[in-house]
Amino acid sequence: MSPGRNSAILSAGYRKPVPDLKVKAFVTLLYSAGLRSCEVRNLKCPDIEHSNKRIFIRQAKNRSSRYAILSDTAWDTILEYWYSFPAGARPRDWLFTQQRDKTRPLNHEHIPHHIALHEKRLGWEHRISCHTFRHAFGTHLYENGTDLLTIKALLGHKSITSTTIYVHLASNGTTCAVSPLDRLAGEYRGRV
Repeated sequence: MSPGRNSAILSAGYRKPVPDLKVKAFVTLLYSAGLRSCEVRNLKCPDIEHSNKRIFIRQAKNRSSRYAILSDTAWDTILEYWYSFPAGARPRDWLFTQQRDKTRPLNHEHIPHHIALHEKRLGWEHRISCHTFRHAFGTHLYENGTDLLTIKALLGHKSITSTTIYVHLASNGTTCAVSPLDRLAGEYRGRV
C-alpha cells in the first residue's frame, strides 16, 4: 500500500476522513507502529509510554514481549480519541474496549468491518486488511533506508526470513543502488 493510500485512510485533511475516532486511532497504531491487529486490541493504557515514545507489546504472536515505536502523530490521535470520552468514562485499562462491555478488549471483527466500510466510502475495491498496514509499515521503513535487523525487531519477528518479504515488496529495489566504486571516486551524482 502506498503512503498516499495510508493517508487517504487516516488523514483528517482528506474530504472523507475515517468518521469513527476509535477506528482512526486503531488504524493509526496499525500503520505507525507496524502492529498486528491482536496487539492493538490487547493494548492497555499503561502500555503507551509517551515520555519514551514507545509502546509495550506484551506476549505477542510468538509469546515474547517487545517495544514498538510511538509516533507523535499516533500519540496525538490517541489523545484525541481518549479525550473524546467524558472524564469519568475514559479508558483506564484496555485502550480499545467493546461498546457494550467496557471490561473487555475490542472484538476482532470490529476494525476490519469499518475498514471495508471506509474503502466503500472512498470508492475503492475492498483490498485492505488490518495486516496490510503492518506490511506497509515494514515496506516503507525499508524504502526509507531502515536496516532489516531494526525492522525485524520493531515487528517482533523471530526470524529474519519473515522480515525479508519487505525487500521484495519495496518499490526502490535495485534501481537505487549505487556502485561503491562510484561513491569512492566521488562520481555519484544522485542518479538512479
